[in-house]
This record gives sequence, C-alpha cells and structure tokens, in this order.
Amino acid sequence: MAKKYVFSSESVAEGHPDKVSDYISDSVLDACLAQDRNSRVACETLVKSNQVVLAGEISTKAKLNYEEIVRQAIREIGYVNDDDIFHADKVFITNNLTSQSEDIAQGVDAKKAKDKDTAEQGAGDQGIMFGYASNETKELMPAAVMFAHRIGRQIAKIRHAGRQAKWLRPDCKSQVSIRYEGDKAIEITAVVISTQHTEDVRRKDIEKFMIEKVIKKCLPKSLLTKNTQYLINPTGRFVIGGPQGDAGLTGRKIIVDTYGGSGRHGGGAFSGKDPSKVDRSAAYMCRWVAKNIVAAKLADRAELQVAYAIGHPEPVSITVDTFKTGKVDEEVIEAAVSEVFDFKPAGIVRQLKLKQPIYRSTTNYGHFGKDHLSWEQTNKATALARAVKKFSK
Repeated sequence: MAKKYVFSSESVAEGHPDKVSDYISDSVLDACLAQDRNSRVACETLVKSNQVVLAGEISTKAKLNYEEIVRQAIREIGYVNDDDIFHADKVFITNNLTSQSEDIAQGVDAKKAKDKDTAEQGAGDQGIMFGYASNETKELMPAAVMFAHRIGRQIAKIRHAGRQAKWLRPDCKSQVSIRYEGDKAIEITAVVISTQHTEDVRRKDIEKFMIEKVIKKCLPKSLLTKNTQYLINPTGRFVIGGPQGDAGLTGRKIIVDTYGGSGRHGGGAFSGKDPSKVDRSAAYMCRWVAKNIVAAKLADRAELQVAYAIGHPEPVSITVDTFKTGKVDEEVIEAAVSEVFDFKPAGIVRQLKLKQPIYRSTTNYGHFGKDHLSWEQTNKATALARAVKKFSK
C-alpha cells in the first residue's frame, strides 16, 4: 500500500530581512562581475532597524560605490515608504569588506598541472553539494516549494504594480502543505500566508484578497478542495516587519533557496559568492545534472551529491540516488554523468556561463525552477541517455 503523508515547504518574499541581506549581497556580486568577470567575492550582509553592515572579502578591479549599490537594492525591494524605519535613503551603512586571503587565493587560482600543460582552477572550499529533481511539476521541482514560491511571486507582482492592495508592504512568508499517496499529490491541505500590511486594512479584507486574488489564481484548482485550510496572517496583525521587526543575515534561507526540504542540502549558502565558491556553483551544477537525469527519463526523482577539497580541481566523490525510481542501475547513471559533464570548478563555470552578472535574478523565490537560468536547461538529456546505453552494454 502506498504511503500516505503530508509534506510542507515555505517561501519568503524579497522584503523578508534575510532576503534583503541576500539581495544586497548578490547586488554587490553582480556589480563586481559587470566590470571584472574574474572578481572574487564573498559578501555577507547584516540588516537590522535602520542599519546595514557589509562584511566579507572582495578582490576585484571594479570601481564601485558600495553605498549606492546597497541603497538601490533596498529601493528595488520596496522599502521606500515614508513610515519605513528601514528606508533606502535613510539607512546607515557600515562597510567591513576586505580583500580575499592570499592563503585561499593560492589554492583557488589556476595553476599548472603536474602532468599536462593546462591551467587548473582549484575548488574555493571543501564541502558537499547536492542537486535534486522530480517529475511532479513542469519545472522538475518539488511541488510544495514551487507552489509556495508562486504565492510569493504573485503577491510581489501585485505590490510592485501598486494598483490594487496598496496596503501591502514588502515582508511576507508563504507555506504550502500537500497530502501525498506514494509519490502522487492528492490535495493541498493547508496554505499559510503572513504578509506585512499598513495600519488601516482589516484582517478579513486581507484574508479575502489572499484567497481570491492570490491562492486561487496561482495554485492548481484540482488540488484545492473543501478541506483546504487557509491561514492568513494567523497572528492577526503584521504591521511591523522587515529589518525593523527582525534581523536579517545573508545565507539564512538555504532551504527556501533550494528544494524546500525535499532534497538534501550540503549547508553552504549561495548569495554574495562568486562562482569560484563551489558551494554555490557546484550546487547549480548538481541541479543541472539531476534535472537532465529526470528529463532523460532515466528516473522519476534524482539527487546528485558531489564533494570537493579546497584547492583541488577534481571532485573527491560523485554519487547519484534515484530513490528506487531509476530505470537503469545508479552505477550506470553515475558513469554516464561523469562522461557527459565536467565537474572541475573551471568546467562548471564554463558550461554554465557563470562569470556574468546574473545573480540578482536568482536571489528570490528559489535558485532553481527558473527557465532562464543556464542550470535549468535540459540540453544534456539526449547525450546522457546515449551514454547510459553505452555503459549498459
């Protein structure tokens, strides 16, 4: 008998304090890469009340006005209202950025290999990275986290348009719970939305708007039933939000950024890091590989793990898990993956075209499941299927 269970995932909007920090960090990264594609960036951001603190290590030839980058990022998020304590034009900014450690740089910079005349770029750190894909949505992503992201994007779209629901403010969280029988989604059991708002709007009006103009507009009608529970601003009031209400830190929403808990996570954050940091670039690589495995119909679900040592170009391990949904042996898929894809840090950057100012578009509503990103392409599915046939003989 198929297992019956309920699985939940959450998303947070760009106005959430942690996402404000992520967006500022990725804005700094993009500004560096726009002028110097070889920039080394590890930018961390702390936000609280009317304060922004930048910290980390940056080595770049770019000439930047960090204060204007920070203010523009906050402006784009929407903290520009007269009553905002955290306001794009009024925040105090502390810059604690320094250059990258030479000890790290010597392990990461391209160096001559012992046995050949080519430059080898080492991994920017040790660590493990995961990528995941599932055929339960068209994006080949887990449904619960994709549905939660849809809600957040729809609310943000309405807020930025400014024509209706003028009571909306930037901070927001969403959560979706789905009942499964085996791997099949049966119904959405609960939808939770907590959205920041102005003083003058009634909770019942917020609730009606969110159900009719957001939830029913962006979630599958077939999964919303008479039993679905809607919990809209369940505390009753959410006027004080954003960095005024809570501190924000770069990299604190790594499960929101990835698979909503459906797939494993290596622990490394993404935002503010250039692609020499494998905890970002290799996680993108693993998603690309896992998605192509599922797109090639080699499995219904696939998870890839890779591991690196700092300064060493080759991964120390590559492992595939298909959760017993594979159409061929996992060892065969692993062999095919190793033949089709290059997992060296320089190879990842080259294949996915990562030395570009693309990272602000990744920050909000998940780093995966967005068609325009290079690691979301299924352009290796045919080559992967061909390699599987070769190793199956």
